[in-house]
Amino acid sequence: MNPADFRQSFRAGVREGHTSGLAPGFVQGNVAIVPGVHAASFAQYCRLNAQACPVLAMSAPGDWALPALGEGIDIRSDLPAYRVYRDGQVSVVTDVAGLWRDDLVTFVIGCSYTFERALIRGGVPLRHVQEGRSVAMYRTNLATTPSGPFGGGMVVSMRPIAADLVQRAVDITARFPDQHGRPVHVGDPAAIGITRLGHPDYGDPVTVAPDEVPVFWACGVTSQAALERARLPFFMAHAPGCMLITDRRHDAA
Repeated sequence: MNPADFRQSFRAGVREGHTSGLAPGFVQGNVAIVPGVHAASFAQYCRLNAQACPVLAMSAPGDWALPALGEGIDIRSDLPAYRVYRDGQVSVVTDVAGLWRDDLVTFVIGCSYTFERALIRGGVPLRHVQEGRSVAMYRTNLATTPSGPFGGGMVVSMRPIAADLVQRAVDITARFPDQHGRPVHVGDPAAIGITRLGHPDYGDPVTVAPDEVPVFWACGVTSQAALERARLPFFMAHAPGCMLITDRRHDAA
């Protein structure tokens, strides 16, 4: 299946679940959809925290197409699942067309799923891919630079890596600056405020073998955490692990 096939399967409701491991070789993106009145501040937040929130595309207000990322994209229905935030309440839905407004601005933010194919091809196994799970993600005490109502701590994704392969993983992911680049931390989770590695804040727990080191990359869910912290009356985002699969090949990312 090519990226358009995956998007169509989500749109038609015939496929669900996380997108890790799907469409290898193509860029995936986190999605945040915010009211236009907050778009400038949110865009500035992303610029100030570019490792965690590298913006791949930003729509015009009310426009659900993203031609720079793929022909025929409809951001209202082309993800497996969305989170909808209204007045502090969160719901998970598979289509947001009925909630669309003319002032909504879509941000697509780089995702570490993009570099996973390069890691695997480089001889670095990925446990969550082997186990068919979404990657484990955690809130940390690593502060982001605020903008307007947006701020708070960085969210990271964790992949257990064999100790003798850590440097290889660092070198490979450094080639993808628009997809979070090199890790932000290697080793002791407590050093960045993670006290329960087996209980991620987002995604799924994965096994960490005795000879493996937890390696942490900046994660685009940082943008969603900042939106949650800002307590906007209304916004939407991808459900964790449920990314937009674009037509852009990762070699050009």
